[in-house]
Amino acid sequence: MNQRFAAQQGGSLSRPQLYGGFGGFPHDGKAVLREQRFRMNLAPVYQCLFIPWLFFCAIYAVMSSSVHYYRPSLAYLTVALCGLVVLAVGWIALKLVMGKAPSTREPNWYVFLAVTMAVAWILGIVFGNLNYSATVQRYYDYISLDIFPEVNPSITQGQQVMSGGRVYFGNTSVLDVRRSIGFKNVDTYCVAPISIVQGGTTMPLQTYDFWAVGLGCCSLNTADFHCGEYNNPNAHSGLRLLEDSQRDFYRLAVQQAEAAYSIKANHPLFFYWVEDATAEMESFKGEGYKYFMIGMLAHFGWQLLSVGLAATAFSKLGYA
Repeated sequence: MNQRFAAQQGGSLSRPQLYGGFGGFPHDGKAVLREQRFRMNLAPVYQCLFIPWLFFCAIYAVMSSSVHYYRPSLAYLTVALCGLVVLAVGWIALKLVMGKAPSTREPNWYVFLAVTMAVAWILGIVFGNLNYSATVQRYYDYISLDIFPEVNPSITQGQQVMSGGRVYFGNTSVLDVRRSIGFKNVDTYCVAPISIVQGGTTMPLQTYDFWAVGLGCCSLNTADFHCGEYNNPNAHSGLRLLEDSQRDFYRLAVQQAEAAYSIKANHPLFFYWVEDATAEMESFKGEGYKYFMIGMLAHFGWQLLSVGLAATAFSKLGYA
């Protein structure tokens, strides 16, 4: 009897895990530890996604807008104030890193926010200035100049339309390609006088003050001007050349034409030959909007990638 009881007791204790008491864990000498993970708060994630992006868009818009043209001091003041915001966020992030500000178990998104806002501030200034100088500034330069309709090259002198940005020469105007020429100085500066046609014949003028221009679209030795809309029969207008760095070289080309063709150009003005000068001017505004939208989308993609990489890094530190 005692031996049966001892056997039963021994059999029960040989499987103590069935009773949940002492010895209920495997006797392999290893403890199973669960990794402690914290759930990540999504609010700062979305803030770090949208705040720097909107920050970039605001600076990009100011530097690409009419404010930059008509009120440049206000534009740069706005940029400076945005720079102070970046410094304030950076100061908060620095205090958190140095342990002088209250912290939580959450990942320190302030550092990420400060860095990406600084990047957004710099990119907004750089790309805003690029867009402004390439498209927006030219548009507002033409807006600030006058428009002259029905200018007759045979009777109108260049001094009379000095303030013109868009000039319409009338339906009888034509390029006198026979008197075109090019001047070589690294690039080829091509010029062709704007004349009038009567009875299908291009008329000679007493003075040639209006010239169509272009870069690298003619030969030096032959009259083969093919710049702008030279072959468009509906082209009778010109958009004023605004690049000061090129104007002197075009004057030299005109002087060559005067010597080569025995003509006079008392006060030459230079234009891009187009069908509709106003539509061409508006194209600069459209290009400005296009590059602004491209910049917005590109920066959002960059910010989304940065936030994704940061969230991945934080997840490896124990946040899910």
